[in-house]
Amino acid sequence: MLTRKLDSFLDSFYESGHSKVLLLTGARQVGKTWAVRNLAKRKFTHYVEINFVETPKAKDIFLGAQNAQQILLRLSSFLRDPLVPGKTLILFDEVQECPEVVTQIKFLVDEGSYRYALSGSLLGVELKDLRSEPVGYMDVVDVFPFDLEEFCKAIGVVDMVINELREAYENRRPVDEVVHKQMMSVVSLYLIVGGMPAVVNAYVQTQNMQKVMAEQRAIINLYKRDISHYDPKDKLYLDDIFDLIPSELNAKNKRFILKNLNENFKLSRYQNSFIWMWKAGVAIPTFNVTEPESPLLLNKQRNLFKLFQNDVGLLAYQYSSGIQLEILKGNVNMNYGAIYENFVAQELISKGYPTYYFNNKKLGELDFVTDNGSGVVVPIEVKSGKEYYTHSALDNVMGVPNYNIKQAIVLCNENLTEEGRVLYMPIYMIMFFKKSETSIEQYMIDISALLR
Repeated sequence: MLTRKLDSFLDSFYESGHSKVLLLTGARQVGKTWAVRNLAKRKFTHYVEINFVETPKAKDIFLGAQNAQQILLRLSSFLRDPLVPGKTLILFDEVQECPEVVTQIKFLVDEGSYRYALSGSLLGVELKDLRSEPVGYMDVVDVFPFDLEEFCKAIGVVDMVINELREAYENRRPVDEVVHKQMMSVVSLYLIVGGMPAVVNAYVQTQNMQKVMAEQRAIINLYKRDISHYDPKDKLYLDDIFDLIPSELNAKNKRFILKNLNENFKLSRYQNSFIWMWKAGVAIPTFNVTEPESPLLLNKQRNLFKLFQNDVGLLAYQYSSGIQLEILKGNVNMNYGAIYENFVAQELISKGYPTYYFNNKKLGELDFVTDNGSGVVVPIEVKSGKEYYTHSALDNVMGVPNYNIKQAIVLCNENLTEEGRVLYMPIYMIMFFKKSETSIEQYMIDISALLR
């Protein structure tokens, strides 16, 4: 059975003393329901699952309910399986179809007989108008596709190797050359399989790329159906935007050019289409910043952005034309830039990093600019070819004293080296990036002059 970092989080959450409910959010097919089912196998003797898409009549359980007793009475009459107090986990799935679950879950939490989990897709779109969010009763966790580390474990890379790679990353030393070359092969495989659980499972079970691509095709088709179902008014633009992501990323500046959709296209008129793609988890937006200075959010330009696919394997599938075979063969003459950058964006966002890029006519363009969590700006360049030492934009930016860039990172195909303030590291080491956590435990000010 495939395991994920999310599994240990779920175990800890449901083993803790509190009785809060957990809401798992994320795009379709990232493994939310799958994770809860596995949790039930590990920690509960009884499990009940209600999917509001597959069973629309289940919405009646919550409509107009006044208290927990009323909800549980309706629930028990709706189900065939028994509800055993203290031993049952109940999952309400696709809750975007029944927002009343989210607003009324506090009644069930207070009643306390059972444990609950909520899961759903498109929640950023569908649940924006909640009447009463149950603060104090519910925690929210974002679920993403398998990251590279999870993928490594899924295909059998042993913990000893991963720990050795982590130690090399932390101590800034090169990796054993044999291990490095094999890890680059793992990266190539990940670029075409990606991290969608059904796709990863298809590869692990069969090593058949045709079955891998069949699963990817099914997910792409599901996303397209979602687009037509959830936004019928603007579905033409949503569909066009989704289809343009691969070609726009492959363009010279990789920025999303609005006129490629429509010559008269204006962001102010159709920005909701882009917001929908982002909130639904279908795409990862990376906005331009006017200056690579902290706080980056204050320098954000909402009208200049790149759109990455939420899963690099889906992006590779959309390119098609034999690109998967060329990647596996290690064709050095092929431009992997867009796919490499998509992989990096996916890793950064799953680790909680804000993703921006910088583009200046005088200084040039940086692929990514992010914050390490302590207010320190870190520029990142992604190099898929052999000329990874050439990075004029990075040199220009680091030469501006006001930016105060302490260190820059170049992610590439080569082993780890460090020259001055530039750290060159193999692209797979991004799986060990971790945001700094700053906390203020106690802080007091002197107000003695204000006291009588």
